Amino acid sequence: MTPPYAAPSTPAVPDVFAKVRGHERAAILAAAREADVLPYFHTLTSPALPVVQMEGGRRIMLGSNNYLGLTGDERVMQGARDALDRYGTGLTGSRLLNGTIPLHLELEQEIAQWMGTEDAIVFTTGHQANLGTLGTILQPGDTVVADSGDHASILDGCLLSKAKLRPFRHNRLDKLEKALQRAQTDGGGILVVVDGVFSMEGDIADLPAICDLVERYGARLMVDEAHGAGVLGARGAGASELYGVEDRVDLRMGTFSKSLASCGGFIAGSHEVVEYLRISSRAFLFTASGVPAAVGAALAALRVLRGPDGPPLLQGVLDNARYLRDGLEDLGYAVVRPQQVGPDASGPGVVDGDIVTPIVPVLVGDDWKAALLWKALWDGGVFVNTALHPAVPPGGALLRTSVMATHDTPVLDEALAVFAQVKRTFEDAHGPLPGPGEH
Repeated sequence: MTPPYAAPSTPAVPDVFAKVRGHERAAILAAAREADVLPYFHTLTSPALPVVQMEGGRRIMLGSNNYLGLTGDERVMQGARDALDRYGTGLTGSRLLNGTIPLHLELEQEIAQWMGTEDAIVFTTGHQANLGTLGTILQPGDTVVADSGDHASILDGCLLSKAKLRPFRHNRLDKLEKALQRAQTDGGGILVVVDGVFSMEGDIADLPAICDLVERYGARLMVDEAHGAGVLGARGAGASELYGVEDRVDLRMGTFSKSLASCGGFIAGSHEVVEYLRISSRAFLFTASGVPAAVGAALAALRVLRGPDGPPLLQGVLDNARYLRDGLEDLGYAVVRPQQVGPDASGPGVVDGDIVTPIVPVLVGDDWKAALLWKALWDGGVFVNTALHPAVPPGGALLRTSVMATHDTPVLDEALAVFAQVKRTFEDAHGPLPGPGEH
């Protein structure tokens, strides 16, 4: 006899959380934790200065993006305090509604002046600046051409837009031209997006040649100056200024979390594009405004950079970068060569037509060797960043070192002495590391 009512059976569906169990990196992470060589999520217990306290020990900080050293500048800290005292801890709403304060407007105006553009818009984070711009300016039917070394936030914005993505091999202008040629038949507008300074390798995009190609094929150009703004050029306005192509770049993105010692991001460009973002970018319209202390700190840092102390800070960070790079090469490490930027490039740090950015990667090659070398440096009192696959290509593991304007020579010499001792001990135990010329 059939019962009058039968409970419906639960359909068999995959568990959406299944992917978090036993994924391909789980075993590697577990082994790294077991061996105490995991280079990530270590706790900083002091301000982000050239020498810090991390997990109970003194360590020379060679893993920060605090390029001008302004997180410890009293003027910047006072800017944050003044904003906190006047506007409180948070604005509890979006810029569209109740989250705009005079500091936002001052900051946007001064960024536009600094960048030499008609207008600028401030986002709560740098990631949102890229996501909210690319996801708004591009649409299905358009084509975006992006360097394979571009920051993840650029890729995220491209994917969000649903535009046709044509990536090209890192810094290969022949591949860029082929992508632009193919984009001619895609039927929509074309936007090329490149980092000014690439965050892992520290190399600089060849913007004059890129501008030539963009103009030849009727495209637009956006440059992510996250690691170039506050570093390159006489005003510190980035790679576009260094190369003298500011008037040929349509949009320039930057962040406050590097040289400007705070948190946030911006887009600088024409008034019509910036105004369109103000009323159309979901990442701008539907997120809470940055906290007043962050805005106040960024504005104060920008004023330091644009004031009389700016040029010495720009010179200092680039001099320190060259000093560290040369010292590591003298010790036998595989480091990037100074980058040729040509006779027309100008600004602090340019020597005989070349420059070294504050990002000085050390090629290691093997992931496990990179983790072990990181641990040896950590134990020796030096903190660096580690980039492993898939953040870099297979066999391309590296230690990413970076300097600040406020590092002094004795501290850098101390760090180099640790690198020297670690290399001797490491190679005795694990075999040779890549040498100069192998990067």
